[in-house]
Amino acid sequence: MTGGVAAYKAVLLLRRLMDDGCFVSPILSADALHFVGATTFSALASEPARTSLYGDPMLVSPHTTLGQRADLIVIAPATAHVIARLAAGMANDLLTATVLASRAPVLLCPAMHTEMWEQPSVQENLATLRRRGVLVMEPASGHLAGGDEGVGRLREPDEIAELCRAIVRGYRGPLTGKHVVVSAGGTSEALDPVRSLTNKSTGHQGYALAEVASRLGATVTLVTAATRRVALDVQRAITVVPVTSAADMAVAVLGLSGEADVVIMAAAVSDFTLEPADHKIKKDAGAPTLQLRPTQDIVATLLERRHPSQVLVAFAAETTDVESNALAKLARKPVDFLVLNDVSAPGVGFASASNEVTIFTPDGAREVLSMASKEAISEQILTRVASTFAQGAQ
Repeated sequence: MTGGVAAYKAVLLLRRLMDDGCFVSPILSADALHFVGATTFSALASEPARTSLYGDPMLVSPHTTLGQRADLIVIAPATAHVIARLAAGMANDLLTATVLASRAPVLLCPAMHTEMWEQPSVQENLATLRRRGVLVMEPASGHLAGGDEGVGRLREPDEIAELCRAIVRGYRGPLTGKHVVVSAGGTSEALDPVRSLTNKSTGHQGYALAEVASRLGATVTLVTAATRRVALDVQRAITVVPVTSAADMAVAVLGLSGEADVVIMAAAVSDFTLEPADHKIKKDAGAPTLQLRPTQDIVATLLERRHPSQVLVAFAAETTDVESNALAKLARKPVDFLVLNDVSAPGVGFASASNEVTIFTPDGAREVLSMASKEAISEQILTRVASTFAQGAQ
C-alpha cells in the first residue's frame, strides 16, 4: 500500500484476503506509514509487514523473493506518485522493486482527488501500464478526503477482494477465455512478379484492436496483410498470421473462424483481383488491359458460417455518402457491429494516429466515437463486444 488516506481500507482488504485463505505479505511504502502502522498489518497478515529494501533479517533480497513467489501483487491504495514511478520503471523502494522482480499479475487500485485522477499525466501513465498488462480497478465516485466529492474514491475492500479471487483463477479482463481473430492491413493483388494492386491501409487500427483485445484477457490471432509491420507489445501473446492477397486473407480468417468467439474484420480487403502475368510487364509494350474479377466476400461467408454465440465486427471505409453506404452494407451483411470509418475526413484516414468512427448495429442503434487514438477507439469497440457476452450470461 502507498501513502493516501484510503490506506485504512487496506486493513479490511487484508482481512478479506486472509479469510479467503490467501498468504498475504504486506509491503508498506514510506509514505503509507504516515497513515497506517506496520504493526497492525504484521498482526493480521501471514507474515510481518515490510517497509524497506534493506535490513530484513529473514530475506537477503526481499524484493526478488517476494516478487518470485507472488501469485498476485495488489497495490491498494495506488497513488498518482507510485503510478508514475511504475510507469517509468523505477525501483527505488521495496514496493516498486518487487513489482519489477515479479512475473505475477499486478492490480492497481487508484485513490486520489478527482483533479489528480483527471490529470493527463496520470491517465497517460495508466495507459502505459495497461499496455504492459497491468490491471486497473478504476476508483469510484463518492466522498473524498477534505470533504470533497467526486471520482477518486478507493473501491470497497469486498469489491477488490472479489477481483483478486478472479485474477488468481485466471481472469485478465472482460474477454478472458475468448478467442478473438482480428484482420489488419491492406491486401495486395499481384499484377506481375514486380507490381501489385493494393490500397493505403497501414493496419494500425487492426493492430490496436489486437493489442487491446489481448489486454482485456482474450487469446488473440492477428491475420495481417500490413507490409510495414506495426510493432506489437512483446509481452503480449498474440499469434500473428502473415498474408498477402485477399485469397490468403480468406483462407486464414475462415480457417480460424470456426473456433473464434469474436471475428473483427478491420483489414481493407481488395474487392477485385486478377490473373498475374508470369513476367514483368514492359512499359514499351503499352498499357496492359486488366481483367479484374471479384474476390471472395469474407464477411458474407463469415455470416453464413457463424455459430450462435459468435460476435462479428466489420469495418466500412467510405469517402462519399458515408452513412447511407454503411447502412446499405449493414443491410446486406447484418454483423453485430459495423464500424464506419470516413477515411476522407481530416485526421482519421489511413496512416493517421487517430480515428473517429460511427458504430451501427442491426437494431438501428447508432453511436459516434469521437476523435481519439486508435488504441482508445479499440478500447471502446471491444468494451461493446465484451458487453454482448455479459448480456448473454444473464
